[in-house]
Amino acid sequence: MIDPRPAIVDRRLAGVRSILAVASGKGGVGKSACSVIGALALAQRGLAVGLLDLDFQGASCHTLIGCSPGFPAEDRGLLPLEPVAGLGFATIASFTGERPAAMRGADLAGMLLEMLAVTRWGPLDVLLVDMPPGIHDTALELARLVPRCRHLVVTTRSRVAAAVSSRLLQFLREAGAPVVGLFENMAAGAPDPSLLRLSDREGIPFLGTVPHDPSLEAATGSPGLLVETAVARSLVLILIRALDRDRKLGV
Repeated sequence: MIDPRPAIVDRRLAGVRSILAVASGKGGVGKSACSVIGALALAQRGLAVGLLDLDFQGASCHTLIGCSPGFPAEDRGLLPLEPVAGLGFATIASFTGERPAAMRGADLAGMLLEMLAVTRWGPLDVLLVDMPPGIHDTALELARLVPRCRHLVVTTRSRVAAAVSSRLLQFLREAGAPVVGLFENMAAGAPDPSLLRLSDREGIPFLGTVPHDPSLEAATGSPGLLVETAVARSLVLILIRALDRDRKLGV
């Protein structure tokens, strides 16, 4: 029997202008915080924004936003939650709550397909996808199901994080998953030269730096405070550059 869901995915995303998957080679580099704060900051500036948490085994976007996601409303599909004005949000936590979602490869691929097929986003300027950290099947499945998705890679200047980011970029290139750029999170001053060399070597833009901000912990769970941080101001510029790059790649 042919699974009809892959054909439905295109229709669900037809009204989405740009799809950016925020990815990292390792956990702990602030990927989810960047996804959430970037989505909130763009929505505050009047864009129609969607946020999809695909980190099924470590879903945390709802915690960062400060919402307890219930079961989505239904209207010819599942409608995204709207934790703040201008932001649509979908997460596995709507179905699992805070229980662990232990899944193997085939189950993860099936859940990803289900989330893409049932969520009715409507018109959006951008859909940000918070990816699980590391090199994994999720990126391969997303590239297969949504070939116009672009990846935005976040790293820190840690030698370990940078080394794994290099392998992630190679993996994405070989998987046919276009990358719009690389940026440094939790930066201290000017961009790290090793990351500039990495972006040059991979032939992708270095989109900027996001400063280390000790106020983020206190702001977690409060969208109003998150969008007032230096992190938000930097991320807006990086995301605008990424969206511009996405449009150029689409030409």
